[in-house]
Amino acid sequence: MGTISFHRPNKGMRRPFVFFGWRGFRDALGFEMQISLRGGLSLPLIALCLTFSWSSAEQVPSSFEKEIQKTIGLSFLLSLPEGYEEDESKVWPLVIFLHGAGERGEDLDKVKVHGPPKKVAAGEKFPFILVSPQCPSGEWWTEQPVLELVDHIEKEYRVDVSRIYLTGLSMGGYGTWHFATQAPDRFAAILPVCGGGVPYKMRWIKDLPVWAFHGDADSVVPEEESSRLIKALEKQGNTWAKLTVYPGVGHDSWTATYDNEEVYEWMLSQVREEN
Repeated sequence: MGTISFHRPNKGMRRPFVFFGWRGFRDALGFEMQISLRGGLSLPLIALCLTFSWSSAEQVPSSFEKEIQKTIGLSFLLSLPEGYEEDESKVWPLVIFLHGAGERGEDLDKVKVHGPPKKVAAGEKFPFILVSPQCPSGEWWTEQPVLELVDHIEKEYRVDVSRIYLTGLSMGGYGTWHFATQAPDRFAAILPVCGGGVPYKMRWIKDLPVWAFHGDADSVVPEEESSRLIKALEKQGNTWAKLTVYPGVGHDSWTATYDNEEVYEWMLSQVREEN
């Protein structure tokens, strides 16, 4: 038979407390309990530890709060329509264009490479306010204050708030889907070009007119990225969602899209209903 022995530590000795384990249990009690087995072996009576609770099993409600001050901003190209200055009572449609990953940086001339800004640089006149922000180098549209930019433009210019449109290509196409789901009641319509997003989030824009575009030979962003979102919208009952697929076209599905006058006619015909 074995024997149980107790050993009390010498007074004045300080032993490190380990929350889990025999040493913490021993120091907390102030003595050691050991089982002496035949053959001279001694083992801590670990089973006795189970009768003590050294931490609460309850969960208590807690919270965290911290005030953070942050300056946000974006550089952008601005194009006002002809006649904007003549009638100060007239409000105008607003189009926000989000460029692709290749145009990121601090040089706004890069934003003129594709899409509506390219057409304005070539001398084309649009019947709407065009705002083309630039995403900083190495960053993504989803991290940028695009919605805050819309707030700024609404405040500084005469915008028809029922006719605000969002469009973009590639990385900007992803941004278009993203910000539409972030603010589903903000835009009258969106035109994402060779972009993509999260099908689950399509339930938040089930009432938003969408015209998406993609090339079926796109090796950078597969055409499925657009088609699966359109299918998700249709599943949610969105009867305004449609997808144009360009046969044999690779990643550059934006040239044909932004050169198509029907695209602008469709876009400007969409008017957001006031809630």
